[in-house]
Amino acid sequence: MPHPPGEAAIHAEGLVKHFGDVKAVDGLDLTVPYGTVYGLLGPNGAGKTTTVRILATLLKADAGSTTVAGIDVAAKPDAVRHEIGLTGQYAAVDEYLTGRENLDMIGRLYHLPKAYVKNRADELLERFSLTDAADRPAKTYSGGMRRRLDLSASLMGNPKILFLDEPTTGLDPRSRLQMWEVITDLVADGTTVLLTTQYLEEADQLAEQIVVIDKGRVIAKGTSDELKTQVGGDRLEIVVSPGTDLEAASGAVRAVSDGEVLVDADTRTLRSPVSGGSTVLVEAVRALDAAGVKVDDLALRRPTLDDVFLTLTGHAAEEEPAPSATATGRRRGRAKKEA
Repeated sequence: MPHPPGEAAIHAEGLVKHFGDVKAVDGLDLTVPYGTVYGLLGPNGAGKTTTVRILATLLKADAGSTTVAGIDVAAKPDAVRHEIGLTGQYAAVDEYLTGRENLDMIGRLYHLPKAYVKNRADELLERFSLTDAADRPAKTYSGGMRRRLDLSASLMGNPKILFLDEPTTGLDPRSRLQMWEVITDLVADGTTVLLTTQYLEEADQLAEQIVVIDKGRVIAKGTSDELKTQVGGDRLEIVVSPGTDLEAASGAVRAVSDGEVLVDADTRTLRSPVSGGSTVLVEAVRALDAAGVKVDDLALRRPTLDDVFLTLTGHAAEEEPAPSATATGRRRGRAKKEA
């Protein structure tokens, strides 16, 4: 069904949430278009998970307005729940049930027709490469399989909008790549995804738009390339030979630099923002040669999302604290309420 022109899948304005004296979300604004992956990035404690829980009706905001699928979250939470799916940071599956039984349980909690539940479960098990393990207890599954089963459960009701809160936390590189493929396929089929992640390359790979938040506030937004541009142009990286005078090397780099020269004495590496493209490499070599500095390696690279985090927040991206057992269990309790 077509969406009303101009309507956002998710819209939040002036969102505020306190936990005692701590302001977890502080006037946050967010607009997520339909049919996209929207990345929500920030350091530990930035408010990412709290924001998702408010939008997914698990928490009530203290102030601000939010709509999901055009529905007021505060006024009609039950209606919102019929439009969304949620996968938290850790797989919330019943390990004593089989994969198929887990999906059947979620279908019954939603009061979905029995025939639909069976067909939908078969479809999802095949889609997520779980058919061969469908009748094994979930406790025998690998971490990647549990995450895929958890995502399958969140899709039982065929939601328009999916909240993925650090969906690849704890996965090995191969399982992470498989999950990326699944997310890409979901969006290609028309699902809207709000993704929080601690993996910067994940946002770079998946998200069409990215919002960086710190201390509950939006501090930057745009595409991956736009955010990198905000940090500055190219980065000059130089590894000098052992025994090199790092002070002399730093002085030579400053001659071609557009900003601060960062020196890592342990790795003998110097980094600095530069402009002018590849011509700056020639200038750097001349300056270093004139200073008598021997170079082991020299390269020019674009800034990464790591640079974005460090520049905008002063922190590296970190994993948020694990939710309590009560919080983890609340997801299944929500399914009962939806039913």
